[in-house]
Amino acid sequence: MPLLAGGVGCGHPPATPAPPLRRGRAVGGEERGSARLSTARHGSARLGWARHGAGSGGMFSWLGKQGGGRERGGGGGGDVVQTVTGGLRDLYLRKLLPLEEHYRFHDFHSPALEEADFENKPMVLLVGQYSTGKTTFIRYLLEQDFPGMRIGPEPTTDSFIAVMYGESEGSVPGNALVVDPKKPFRKLSRFGNAFLNRFLCSQLPNQVLKSISIIDSPGILSGEKQRISRGYDFCQVLQWFAERVDRIILLFDAHKLDISDEFSEAIKSFRGQDDKIRVVLNKADQVDTQQLMRVYGALMWSLGKVINTPEVLRVYIGSFWAHPLRNTENRRLFEAEAQDLFQDIQSLPQKAAVRKLNDLIKRARLAKVHAYIISYLKKEMPSVFGKENKKKELISRLPEIYGQLQREYHISAGDFPEVKKMQEQLETCDFTKFHSLKPKLIEAVDNMLANKIASLMSLISQEESNMPTELVHGGAFDGTMAGPFGQGYGEGAKEGADEEEWVVAKDKPAYDEIFYTLSPINGKISGINAKKEMVTSKLPNSVLGKIWKLADCDGDGMLDDEEFALAKHLIKIKLDGYELPGTLPSHLVPPSHRKPLQTAE
Repeated sequence: MPLLAGGVGCGHPPATPAPPLRRGRAVGGEERGSARLSTARHGSARLGWARHGAGSGGMFSWLGKQGGGRERGGGGGGDVVQTVTGGLRDLYLRKLLPLEEHYRFHDFHSPALEEADFENKPMVLLVGQYSTGKTTFIRYLLEQDFPGMRIGPEPTTDSFIAVMYGESEGSVPGNALVVDPKKPFRKLSRFGNAFLNRFLCSQLPNQVLKSISIIDSPGILSGEKQRISRGYDFCQVLQWFAERVDRIILLFDAHKLDISDEFSEAIKSFRGQDDKIRVVLNKADQVDTQQLMRVYGALMWSLGKVINTPEVLRVYIGSFWAHPLRNTENRRLFEAEAQDLFQDIQSLPQKAAVRKLNDLIKRARLAKVHAYIISYLKKEMPSVFGKENKKKELISRLPEIYGQLQREYHISAGDFPEVKKMQEQLETCDFTKFHSLKPKLIEAVDNMLANKIASLMSLISQEESNMPTELVHGGAFDGTMAGPFGQGYGEGAKEGADEEEWVVAKDKPAYDEIFYTLSPINGKISGINAKKEMVTSKLPNSVLGKIWKLADCDGDGMLDDEEFALAKHLIKIKLDGYELPGTLPSHLVPPSHRKPLQTAE
């Protein structure tokens, strides 16, 4: 049975009936190296994985690649690593974990990391109000049902469902799931049975799930039901997932744009994870173009009041289910938006290592700030009398203390935890049991951030270079790669690619009329005369220069009637909003120039 990380919390009960853990003394300085793993003598199951994880594969081992390396030595020689996973795990154990334990970071912010947190596949969290299409979106991506799936207009999904790959189809209930060391959910046990009874893992042999895992969440309700009836802190659970997933997708229904107070609180729980958030405006085919414009504007206005970032969030518009569109006016828009969203999801496996490294850096910066806060409170406490009054005074002065520490240690204001939340947590803590500042622990983390991270970045580049460009296959992703229904097929420069007749021929009579007004000599017009006609398009010279290079197939500095028609066709492509090809596709080569071109090749 998993135990709570980090010793006795400040007034927080243990998540299981197991006796609470309490350390007699803080773990010593970092010079003990990996002897830190002896923390297991305190009864903590958290570090058990450290004895078995040294030989794990690379950061992308979940893709089925060979591990390709082990850390040198199992004890004190962990500075030299050959895998990203090994490097991250080793840095966390030897440099960051001692600081977290010494200043009870796990009681205030986030539980200790486990091996599964380093090894797990990229995860996507879906969040939204009820009946916005979250479960249908997963069904659309997988193109098959999954255990525990319920779809309907009423609030159907009442549980958190982790949809993951498995050799056989089935589901694992929450209480069994949180004791599985291979799954990254062990620390969810602290939310108690009320949550675990509403949490399950749905496993099925689906190609998409070999690369990513998807977390389906219950629809967010309005009123007291959201806060009281669930029996657990919904926003705290969302925050736990947000810290560990690679992408957070907020789904909105085009017919229900109101962001309730409860949904607003849920979005605010993603504070600090803004780079992971994407917004999907679903069921957009149920409104016409004019209504869609108004809906989009209303959504952006509502989001601006909830998400306090100066940048505009990326909003994907579409209808994500495998049914005919009810309104086809914006079909091309929906297809382009779906393609962009698929590309974003497909990029997650490649970016997984960088994301985990980034999260470790954010965690280290927060742990440092937390150590400064706790040690300052310890230093200010009296040794004998007036402890309770001094504690109340320090808590009320916490914003002032933040400012003082910010100036003293040159820390950015954005690295400090939220004042109000920190004050609430400190209310139940015994300040006399806090520890004073240990410079060696801080120096170890500073050294990690300044020097060790750089070596891991080079390893990440090596591992990413050996990966295929698109890692997510199967389901809806296979329908976006090639064929006549792929994005842009038969449009722009690709028009006429599968036709026998030269695509420019249908407009050539009109182009010929212009050609013969430009004084051709021996069937060709000079560059000067061609320029006079081409600049009437008002395209910039850089674009016209590229068109000239593509159209002048024989490179003689002049254009015959077919080359001129090709130039006009390329101008039309650009004016229609399409990109020009880098090299002239074979189907656009004028018929009279095809044989010499093939001979030259």
